[in-house]
Amino acid sequence: MKATIVTVLLAAIICMVYSCQSEDQIEYMRYYTAGQDLYKTKCQNCHGAQGEGLAALIPPLTDSVYLKANSNKLACYVQNGLQLPILVKGKAFNGQMPPAGLSPIEIAQVLTYVKNSFGNNMGLYNVEKANQDLSKCN
Repeated sequence: MKATIVTVLLAAIICMVYSCQSEDQIEYMRYYTAGQDLYKTKCQNCHGAQGEGLAALIPPLTDSVYLKANSNKLACYVQNGLQLPILVKGKAFNGQMPPAGLSPIEIAQVLTYVKNSFGNNMGLYNVEKANQDLSKCN
């Protein structure tokens, strides 16, 4: 009996918390949590659990300045990989990034996670923006 009451109260509290969130907040959390899972399976092995990168081979994902300046290119990097050298935090990285093999919604999810983790705070990167950026890939 007590377990049932506790379960009902817990469910009520969860419903109240979610009802207090806007649709935008809920959408952001959907993208972020799905992106976190994708990051762990597709990106973490190279970029690290904390986005720290790997020495001179793989750039960190902790540089908000680089991410903001190249925001419209990131989806292309994820979709097509990257062979060009890049400069992150004043350091050159020449390693090659293979294509991640993700759909546009998955790219949006993983970029929402990256752009809001590791000290970054850039908000939702939705599938519409991903498709717009992907249409401009070279």
